[in-house]
Amino acid sequence: MSDWLPRLTGIDAIINCAGILRPGRLGTFEDVHYRAPKALFDACKESGVRRVVQISVLGNSELTDFVRSKHKADSYLQTLDLDWTIVRPSLVYSATGSYGGSSMLRALAALPGIVPLIDGGRQQIQPLSAEDLAEAVVGCLGSPASARRVLEAVGPEKISFRSYVECVRRWLGFGTASYVSIPVWLAGLGARFGDLVTRGPAGLTMLRMLEDSNVGSAASHAELELATGVSPVAVEDTYASRPSQVEDRWHARLYFLRPALRIALAALWIYSGLVGVVLQPVEIAVERTLALGIGNELAPVLVYGTSVLNLVLGLLLLLQIRVMTVGILMLLSVIGYTLVLTALQLELWLDLFGSIAKNIPIAVSILVMLAIERQR
Repeated sequence: MSDWLPRLTGIDAIINCAGILRPGRLGTFEDVHYRAPKALFDACKESGVRRVVQISVLGNSELTDFVRSKHKADSYLQTLDLDWTIVRPSLVYSATGSYGGSSMLRALAALPGIVPLIDGGRQQIQPLSAEDLAEAVVGCLGSPASARRVLEAVGPEKISFRSYVECVRRWLGFGTASYVSIPVWLAGLGARFGDLVTRGPAGLTMLRMLEDSNVGSAASHAELELATGVSPVAVEDTYASRPSQVEDRWHARLYFLRPALRIALAALWIYSGLVGVVLQPVEIAVERTLALGIGNELAPVLVYGTSVLNLVLGLLLLLQIRVMTVGILMLLSVIGYTLVLTALQLELWLDLFGSIAKNIPIAVSILVMLAIERQR
């Protein structure tokens, strides 16, 4: 609490929207969703900041630690003598930008030809635009009617997950697609894999929340309008009000290719490193190095050195450690290998299998990875 108090000087109201989809370097669910907000709420009480809006989440707290930790903070806030409002939104989307899970859903809708949907996309959701959510939160701040209430922030209609994906696909202008039903058990395996190898939204948290059918009560839409003065717009109308742009289509198409490119480059570097010292006898690698005109003493050092370098860079990229730095080092190593081999044996450029020429598309692939991995 003491860390928050100096930051509340001159503050009239607090809006807490902190959240993570999986534990990681930012902390655990308990840290981010409960302990930090609890300290903030206590500081509000101590410093006299009475107005607090807590953006929580719809869902069954028994299904996921994500929802449980959010609702735990909600319950604590309700015990305090503050003018609190707890807002629990359904799926939040935007036609003017995307982030996290909404980016992944755009990418899903943009898949060419065939779109896989968990259990056929039968799950029920009640999507709310980010703009309507923001207006509702602002409405809470100025509305006494919203104080000490839990509001379910939902759109005006309940639709299936498949209907939402179809709507986004039409908005992107990608035409019709065939939809394939994915068994829940198989989606569960994919979600566990996603939790292991990515930092994105694809994981068990999103899967379980989707299975829970993310909808509000029958009166929730009317209650939200009465308390905040905001009447959320239907999904179709929101997307119709803002046609998609070329950057929307690029981002949707590249979303799944971004990790695929990173993993492919990492696998190539790891494989190259293993080939040098594990998958073939070292003597063969040294013999081939000697054939390039490398001296007897330098050849083993070069084999081991380049193999270890490739292996380390590949593992760092796979684990997403210093991605930009690793990518630059990979690019420099490709340029270095190319220049050295060209100087030693120029005729390798005429090799039928492109032993040097292949470095050109590899270098371009690294540049593309660097461009789409850079976040700012």
